[in-house]
Amino acid sequence: MKSHSFWDGFFCSFVFMSEKLTPSEKLKSRKKIELLFQHGKGIKKFPILLVHNSEFDKKEFPEVGFSVSKRNFKLAVDRNRLKRLMREAYRKNKSLVDLGKMPLASMFIFIGKKQAPFDEIQSQMQKIFKTLNSSENEQS
Repeated sequence: MKSHSFWDGFFCSFVFMSEKLTPSEKLKSRKKIELLFQHGKGIKKFPILLVHNSEFDKKEFPEVGFSVSKRNFKLAVDRNRLKRLMREAYRKNKSLVDLGKMPLASMFIFIGKKQAPFDEIQSQMQKIFKTLNSSENEQS
């Protein structure tokens, strides 16, 4: 009989609660993105809008994408910075939503007209996840 140590439990929780945003989690399919915008539902917490849909083929991980309007931010540097901040906020807070409750396809869209600090983006992302948890609990 094998005894379990602290490090065994630590390793298991580290593996399952990984904060990485892996390539398999990125929403890349043009067809899925079109379906997402045609049939998806939205949650808006200014300056972030989440469009999500759970009607895709079951996968191991939910797929997620990030977008910033070229109309509001002309310079690619500004758009890329906001997308990077949204990815980081998602990566740090995705554990707030149970994997089974997370929509299978999601797109986070920055709808503000001015640059936002990371703290604001992160707090709004957390509010979106709380709303998502409560809406999923109501449907079950």
